[in-house]
Amino acid sequence: MAEQDDVLQLIDDTESPPEDSPVRKWKIAVIDDDHAVHEGTRFALSDYNLNGATLEILSAYSAAEGRTLMRDNPDIAAVLLDVIMETDVAGLELVEYIRNEIKNETVRIILRTGQPGQAPERRVIVQYDINDYKAKTELTADKLFTSLTAALRSYQQLERMVQTRRGLEIIIDAASTLYDFKSMQRLAEGVLTQLASLLNVDCAGILVLRDDGNAAACDFSVLACSGCYSRFIGTTSSRALDADLRHMVEEAFQRRKNEFADHRSVLYSRTGSGREVVVLLQAERQLSDTDRALVEIFSSRLSIAFDNVILYQQLHEANTQLEDRVAQRTRALSQANRRLSAQWLRLQRANGFKNEILGTVAHDLKNPLGVILGRTEMLTELIGAGSPKENVTAQVEHIRDATKRLTSMVDHLISDAMADAFDITIRREPVDIAALVNEVTEANLPSAVNKQQSISVSGPQHFVTMCDGDRIREAIDNLVSNAIKYSPIGGKITVTVSHEGNDTVIRIADQGPGLSPEDLGRLFGRFQRLSAKPTAGESSTGLGLSIVKRIIDMHGGHVTAQSPGPGQGSTFTVTLPATETS
Repeated sequence: MAEQDDVLQLIDDTESPPEDSPVRKWKIAVIDDDHAVHEGTRFALSDYNLNGATLEILSAYSAAEGRTLMRDNPDIAAVLLDVIMETDVAGLELVEYIRNEIKNETVRIILRTGQPGQAPERRVIVQYDINDYKAKTELTADKLFTSLTAALRSYQQLERMVQTRRGLEIIIDAASTLYDFKSMQRLAEGVLTQLASLLNVDCAGILVLRDDGNAAACDFSVLACSGCYSRFIGTTSSRALDADLRHMVEEAFQRRKNEFADHRSVLYSRTGSGREVVVLLQAERQLSDTDRALVEIFSSRLSIAFDNVILYQQLHEANTQLEDRVAQRTRALSQANRRLSAQWLRLQRANGFKNEILGTVAHDLKNPLGVILGRTEMLTELIGAGSPKENVTAQVEHIRDATKRLTSMVDHLISDAMADAFDITIRREPVDIAALVNEVTEANLPSAVNKQQSISVSGPQHFVTMCDGDRIREAIDNLVSNAIKYSPIGGKITVTVSHEGNDTVIRIADQGPGLSPEDLGRLFGRFQRLSAKPTAGESSTGLGLSIVKRIIDMHGGHVTAQSPGPGQGSTFTVTLPATETS
């Protein structure tokens, strides 16, 4: 009959796992060259149970087989190792292989020897990284259970420490990675990815954000989804979530703390800027205490990461606004530079125009001034010689005519200067065009009578047009005076006013020398001298028609000239818009 110590009394540390949960097994290795040791160990540990987990025993019958077994099974929790096998130190060399070559620091090693003298316990314990040293004669069933249980619990604690260290390394790496994200969307996706890596499981996740941090707010944004929640990708509003998911998230916002269930965990985080983040995780296994601790550490870093993204977005927006302002200022400076360039060109043109005017004025004024000077000298001589009154009167008349021509030329120059002014404006008011044309014709009638010419005017009564009466009077006066100036002695001039559509049309027709094709091409330019000459020796500055065109253009109208050809007269037509009749 075996001694009572040889009977293994099993102690159940915890409740048995649920029937639907997979039974976990502790993997241990028996490395010994004695087959009986293997069989005895299996028999002694056949009903072993610790924390609801049984044993899976792997066997190796030499140190060489042990090397292969340990290399191929890095998850072995404990090793029952014989010291003396192929050699007297084969077991000790295998210990060095396990610790130094394959770098397995978590597996617990229990040395067993039948010849303690060959490997003294004190020297072995000091020199080798083992956890227990037993002689085979003292390793009874109870002692074996005690040593193995202590070894497995030590292994479990070491595994937790290793998992924690790995998790912390992932968290540290994730923190630096999360700070690199430039948008809320990418950060949310990165959070779900890092959590799956941290827990080393395939998990589904959904991350939502509430911007204002207001407990009364009922809406939030869905930033990222994975796994079975991928169907919500592209959904921005919380209203698209399933009712139970929405309820869980809303409870998390109210609870404001993490909650871990069997296979579902809810993480809560609040950023420094007042935003709230909730992460819902669906894992294929229940999270261990180590997993939960690591998740809590990781979630505590989320607020910093989200604030970092918010700060980046604010900096990006500020930079964009600054760039926009710089671009606006650049455009404004470019426009100002273009305006200055345009003004410079206008100044250059104005300076050239000034020189041109001075040259033309000097030339045109020279003739009447010469007449005045010459006639004045002749008049002085006649008066000194006592000439008859009629001779003196004739010289005075010549002087008067020259003075009139000179005055007319100065008036034209003043009118042209006013028309070229940059700040000139048109004052529109109701004007009776027919009455205005009659007044202009009456004013020019003496000149026509002197040349035995007739002027006929026709047009409707009270024909009102919205225009600047003074400017239009100046334009019509230029055209009528030109018709008189270029028409022959005894010629006929016709002036008509009509209403065509929405326009007022004024036509001045003469029987003068007409216009050549060359004249028609340069008719309205400044200082243009036509091939035809005034029929009574009148002077011309070449400015009258350019003034007419400028005035009509400013009214939004247009002026044209037609002529059948040289010697067949010409007709000038003025068209003005915005006509009203009453």
